[in-house]
Amino acid sequence: MEKFTAKLYPDPFLCRQIIQAKRFIDTNYGSPLRLTDIAGEAFFSPFHFIRLFRKFYGRTPHQYLIEVRIKQAKRLLLTDKKVQEVCFLVGFDSPSSFTGLFRKMTGLTPSEFSANQK
Repeated sequence: MEKFTAKLYPDPFLCRQIIQAKRFIDTNYGSPLRLTDIAGEAFFSPFHFIRLFRKFYGRTPHQYLIEVRIKQAKRLLLTDKKVQEVCFLVGFDSPSSFTGLFRKMTGLTPSEFSANQK
């Protein structure tokens, strides 16, 4: 990894800070995260952070957060938890936005996904 990061991202401090922010998202995805919270974890301004995160991971921090939430939702939908419960556990504010994003990313509604897996 060091060779990879050294070629693409020559500043090790920036790499560490961006990775730290990614880990912050991975750990706190179920909480109502704001861009300023995540950027603050990396000690960057929000706009500078967005540019660096996208350069590093190929997506914005918000896109990454949604991916993490949907991935965790898929895992929870395999249990006995209800869709609405899963929605709030993974950090979405409303079941309708959760269902819309889930369908957009998986091609199925959360209920359809859950039913197909059982």
